[in-house]
Amino acid sequence: MIKVGIFGATGYTGVELMRLLSKHEKVKIEYISSQSYAGKSIADVYPSLTGFYDISLDDVEVEKAVSKCDVVFTALPAGYASKIAREAVEKGVKVIDLGADFRFDDYSIYKEWYGGEYDGYDGIKRAYGLPEIYRDSIREADVVGNPGCYPTSVILGLVPLLKEKVIEGNIIIDSKSGISGAGHSPSQKNIYAECNENIRAYNVANHRHVPEMVQELSKASGEKVSVVFAPHLTPMTRGILSTMYCKLRENLNQEEIYEVFAEFYKNEYFVKVLKPGAYPSTKNVYGSNFCHIGFEVDKATGTLVVMTAIDNLVKGASGQAIQNMNIIFGLEEKTGLDIVPVYP
Repeated sequence: MIKVGIFGATGYTGVELMRLLSKHEKVKIEYISSQSYAGKSIADVYPSLTGFYDISLDDVEVEKAVSKCDVVFTALPAGYASKIAREAVEKGVKVIDLGADFRFDDYSIYKEWYGGEYDGYDGIKRAYGLPEIYRDSIREADVVGNPGCYPTSVILGLVPLLKEKVIEGNIIIDSKSGISGAGHSPSQKNIYAECNENIRAYNVANHRHVPEMVQELSKASGEKVSVVFAPHLTPMTRGILSTMYCKLRENLNQEEIYEVFAEFYKNEYFVKVLKPGAYPSTKNVYGSNFCHIGFEVDKATGTLVVMTAIDNLVKGASGQAIQNMNIIFGLEEKTGLDIVPVYP
């Protein structure tokens, strides 16, 4: 059994980890932490877990967690995971960070966009945790930086096209996310009266996920890619629908675009390429680790419109983290994640 610890178990991504791991046949959760609910049973905080876990929340105790676990998930605000990772790696414990601390190739970019100070990545064998692109480096890593939810939806939709030089490197991205993407902490922007019957844009062209997208899309292209990113908060609990507008380099038809996607993802269980004319929907991936990809060619303007749908808490966070854990420990990737989406 893989002994697991979770720092930040009572945020949305933390409790989603526990939901998914409850049916993982190779995992035993040995440690969970919460600064807000230390001393309480996780089932008292989240009654949905009643009957699945009889474990109490600790305060953040890195030494205790490391002594008990083979791998720890860190579902914490930026800046915290880096402190935990050093001690964990020294003791041979793997770290999968659902925050931003280990997502960037250039540590200075992290500092610019997230602030805070720590001693960077020196001496840490790090991987960017998008399995469909970086499976081999994830397998060898000590620390995995789980991608952001928006970048996951964007990168999976664009990397095949950039690698094959199908599109130019100036891309407009419109993404819509459920309220859970705003996090567990209450604020005016995510209370019911503000969100119900409302959709709003926020952090347009200045979202923290932009440099992460640019980093990964540029690597796929082999040259600098620029993006204009407009995220929106929508009145639903889960899900991300990203729509990307790309200029075609040559006049390709629907079937040729489909073949590019189908070939790239032919061995990827969690990425489903929809047939031409079919568009993705957040409802069709709800509660699952799948990404659905659809597209449309606008012949009049030479524009390729790519659409992706994921559950922001699963493929966009906790499910992808478990997929990374499975890779690290040599398990079949879909172990604990082979879940049919919830519908309706």
